[in-house]
Amino acid sequence: MPVPILRLALPSPLRRLFDYRAPANTPLTALQPGVRVRVPFGRRQMIGVLVALAEHSDVPKEKLRDALELLDEASPIPPKLFEFCLWVANYYQHSQGDTLSWALPVLLRQGEPASTRQQHVWLLTKDGHPDDPRLERAPRQRQALKIIAQHPAGLPHQLIGKLQISKSSLDALQDKGLLRRETRRITATRHHGSWLLEAELPLNPQQQAAYEAVRAGQGRFHPCLLAGVTGSGKTEVYLQLIHRVLEAGKQALVLIPEINLGPQTLARFERRFNARIALLHSNLTDRERLDIWLAARDGEADIVIGTRSALFTPMKSLGLIIVDEEHDASYKQQDGLRYQARDLAVVRARQEELPVLLGSATPSLESLHNAHIGRYTLLKIGQRAGNAQPPKFLRLDVKSRPLDSGISRPLQQAIAQTLQAGQQVLVFLNRRGFAPVLLCHDCGWIGVCPRCDSRMTLHQRLHELRCHHCGHVERPPTNCPQCHQVDLRPIGAGTERAEARLARLFPEYPVLRIDRDSTARKGSMERLLITVKRGEPCILVGTQMLAKGHHFPRVTLVTILDADSGLFSADFRASERMAQLVVQVAGRAGRAEEPGKVIIQTHCAEHPLLVQLTEQGYFAFAEQALAERRATNLPPFSHLALLRAEAHKPGQAEAFLEQACLEAQQLCRLNASWGHIELLGPVPSPMERRAGRYRAQLLLQAQARAPLHRLLAAWLPQVEQLPGSRNVRWSLDVDPMDLY
Repeated sequence: MPVPILRLALPSPLRRLFDYRAPANTPLTALQPGVRVRVPFGRRQMIGVLVALAEHSDVPKEKLRDALELLDEASPIPPKLFEFCLWVANYYQHSQGDTLSWALPVLLRQGEPASTRQQHVWLLTKDGHPDDPRLERAPRQRQALKIIAQHPAGLPHQLIGKLQISKSSLDALQDKGLLRRETRRITATRHHGSWLLEAELPLNPQQQAAYEAVRAGQGRFHPCLLAGVTGSGKTEVYLQLIHRVLEAGKQALVLIPEINLGPQTLARFERRFNARIALLHSNLTDRERLDIWLAARDGEADIVIGTRSALFTPMKSLGLIIVDEEHDASYKQQDGLRYQARDLAVVRARQEELPVLLGSATPSLESLHNAHIGRYTLLKIGQRAGNAQPPKFLRLDVKSRPLDSGISRPLQQAIAQTLQAGQQVLVFLNRRGFAPVLLCHDCGWIGVCPRCDSRMTLHQRLHELRCHHCGHVERPPTNCPQCHQVDLRPIGAGTERAEARLARLFPEYPVLRIDRDSTARKGSMERLLITVKRGEPCILVGTQMLAKGHHFPRVTLVTILDADSGLFSADFRASERMAQLVVQVAGRAGRAEEPGKVIIQTHCAEHPLLVQLTEQGYFAFAEQALAERRATNLPPFSHLALLRAEAHKPGQAEAFLEQACLEAQQLCRLNASWGHIELLGPVPSPMERRAGRYRAQLLLQAQARAPLHRLLAAWLPQVEQLPGSRNVRWSLDVDPMDLY
C-alpha cells in the first residue's frame, strides 16, 4: 500500500498547503484531519495541522520530505470547529495554517500534549513514618514527612514551596522509601445542586418578550439582535437565558469587547451561578490559557467569557453564544487574521445550529440592516430597568467661551452642584495624555513624530512626548528646536490635563482617571472601580473605556468635553461611531433612583447629527444614516475589501498596488459574468507615513459579496507572484472597519 501524502497547514502567511510523506508505520486510521504533525521546514522544525490526505503530490518524489512525528491520536480541534476555521480562512483570504494557529493555544502550537494537565502529588509509602530512626539527624526531612502525613490524599507538588518544604528533602525521603510521587489527571469539580446562587430578578414585559423570543429558537440557528437602551437590563436577560442553557446540560460562550470588562462580568456571573466559569484574556499565562481551552473542549467549563479570540474556543456542548456590546470596534482584529468576531459568532452559531444573541444599546448599522431584511430577529427594550429614567441631554455651546483645560465655566458649576449633592460625576474625553500638541508660541514649531505623519502627545507626568500611532517616545525639548526660544506651550487637553485641573478645582473630592495609561498595571482598573462603587462623591475622568458596560449607580452627571471631533471626518463610519459613543457614555448617568443629566460641550450645538441624537435618540439617527448609506452605496449596501501596502521608500507601495490593480482589472474583463466590481485607487493612505513606512491602499467595492470573493480568490495568487511583492509588506482586509 503506498504511503499517503499529508497535506499540512503550516503557520505561515503563504496561502497554500505543504506536502509531506506520513511518518513510517503510521496507521491510516490515525491520520484524521486536525491532528498535529511535526515536520522539517528548511533548517528548522514546525508543527502543522493535517487538512487532507492525497495519493499524489506535485512535489517531485526526491524532494518530498518525511514528516517526523504524529503528535495526536485524535484531532485536538473538534470537527465542527475545524470546519469553522477553514471557512474563516477561505472567507478572509488568509492562510489556513495561520488561521488554525489562531484557534490553537500557544502551547499546542509548540507541541504540548493536547490532554488535560497532569498534577504531581506526594504520598507516604507504607513504611513512611516521621519517627523513622533514619530521620533523627534530618529535622527538615522529618518536618516534611509530618506535613505530608496530614494530606492522606496526597500533597500537590505546587504547594511544597508555600509549606517551606525543599525539593532536596523530598528527593531524600523518596530515596529512603518513605515517600513516593504519583501523577494524576487534573479534573474539574463537577456541578452539583442548584445552578443558582442568588435569585433571578423579575423581568419587565419587554425583557420577558426578548427572553421568550430567544428561548423559542433553542436547539436551532436563531440569530437575534437585542437593542436595549443603556440600563435596560440586557445582562439580566443574558443571565436568565444562560440559566436555561445550563439546565439543559449545555455550555454558554459570552463575548465581551474589552479585557477591562472581564473582572466585573466574571464577578456578576459568579454571584449568580453555581457553575464552572472561565475567563479568557490576554493576561493569562500560556499554561492557564491551555487549561481553560481543554476544560471547555472536554465539557469541564460551563460558561466561557472572553474577548474576540475566545470565539475560537472549542466547546463540547455549546448551547448559546452571546455577543455583548456587539457594535464595538474592538471585535474587529486589525492585524494578522483580520476577522470580525461579531460576524463570525453568527457563522459559528449557524454551523453548530444554536441561537446567537447580539446585544447593544447602539447596534451597528450592519446588524440593524440585517434585522430590517429579516436575517436577524429584532428585539427592543425601550425602558430602563426598575425606576431609572433616561438622562436629559443639554448641548452646551462653548463658542466664544473661555475654556480652562477644556472645561467651561458653566460645566464647572454643574460639576460642583452634583458633588455637593453627594453624587458622582463622569467626565469623558477620548484623548489620552496631557495635551495633543506641543507648540512654540514664537515660531509655530510643533512636535511631530519623526516616523509618522502625526503630532506627538505630551504626557506630562512621565515627562515625555509620545506618538500614539507607532509608540515613538522622546523627552520634550526645553527650548524650541527651530528658533531656540523657551515659550513652548501644550495646546488642547487630554485626560491627564483634565484630571490635574479638576483636582485643583475640587481638592476635597477624589479625581480618578481611567484610561489605557492609568490602568496598564494588573489590577489597577479593579482598584479604581472599587473606589467608585463605594458611592462617595468623586469625579471620574476617562476615555471610551468608561463607556462600555459599566454600572455606576451614583453617577448622575456625565459631561462630554469635546463632541466635535466625530462630526467632521473623511471616514464614512465616523458619524456612526460618534453617535454610539455619545449614547454609550450618556448611558452611565442616572442608572439608579436619582435622575441623570448629560452635558455635551460643542462648538456646533446646532449640528443636525447632535440635534437629532439628543432630541430623537439613537434609532432615529440610525434610520437616517442607513438611508444615507443606501443612497451612497456604502456598507451594508455594498461589500468592501481593502488591499494595503507599505514600504520603506516613497512610491514603492503605490507602484505595487498599480500592478495589482491591473491584474484585477484584467480578471474582471475576462469574467464579465461576475458583475461590476469597482476598483478605487491606489491612493496614499490618509496617514501616508507610519512607523517609518510609506503606506498606500486599493479599495475594491461590489454590490454582492459572492462576485467580490470570486475575484479575491483568483486575484491573490497573482498578487503573491508580482515582482514588486518582495519589496513591500502587504495585507488584505475583507470587510474593513477603517479605511486608513
